[in-house]
Amino acid sequence: MEMKIIIAIDGHSSCGKSTMAKQLAKQIGYVYVDTGAMYRAVTLYAMRNGMFPDEGIREEELKKAVNNGDIHINFKFNPCTGRPDTYLNNEKVEDEIRQMAVSNRVSLIAALPFVRALLTEQQQAMGKEKGIVMDGRDIGTAVFPQAELKIFVTASAKVRAQRRYDELMGKAKTEEEKAKLNFDEILKNVEERDYLDSHRETSPLKQAKDAVVLDNSEMTIEEQNAWLLERFQEKLNK
Repeated sequence: MEMKIIIAIDGHSSCGKSTMAKQLAKQIGYVYVDTGAMYRAVTLYAMRNGMFPDEGIREEELKKAVNNGDIHINFKFNPCTGRPDTYLNNEKVEDEIRQMAVSNRVSLIAALPFVRALLTEQQQAMGKEKGIVMDGRDIGTAVFPQAELKIFVTASAKVRAQRRYDELMGKAKTEEEKAKLNFDEILKNVEERDYLDSHRETSPLKQAKDAVVLDNSEMTIEEQNAWLLERFQEKLNK
């Protein structure tokens, strides 16, 4: 029986972690889990339920929703894209959670200890049988510190902002939506998320001591996919 391992891919926002993790999982026949999408789904729930006043967040209201089991997140395979879509309380929210309104608030949600505790528990349950590729901010440090292969992905803030801008531009359905996109605003969001993710008290973003660093600033998608597959094969052959 072929040995299965846990692959943890951490790193800064808009590094393409999800894209590379999905591709790797597909290549090697592993289950893929996008933990960032889980935090985005909680953020969307909070937005829809008026939990973001002018400043900050209504923590007690969100904690009550978490404790009452009002937030259910799961993934369903999409045969058209060949990738999993995110569902919030049985509603497909894959496109909505990628919008700037969610991006601007997700770091606030991710910093809340009770949210991290809930989602970490769910993520650990998903990895019990191994054979899983999971990406996020603290997979190799907090969720699966025992992961056999840990990758830490980074790229310059400007490169990441440009990728995010291009992604949103590609998803925009009207010229009006395209006109609303602003590179400087996206760059500011990337830099602010870097700071918040790295300085939060609970499970801050940091490189695991035994992680392999991938700076993909100057790499094509094909090059990084080949690099990841090599790291996976090296780990299995040890």
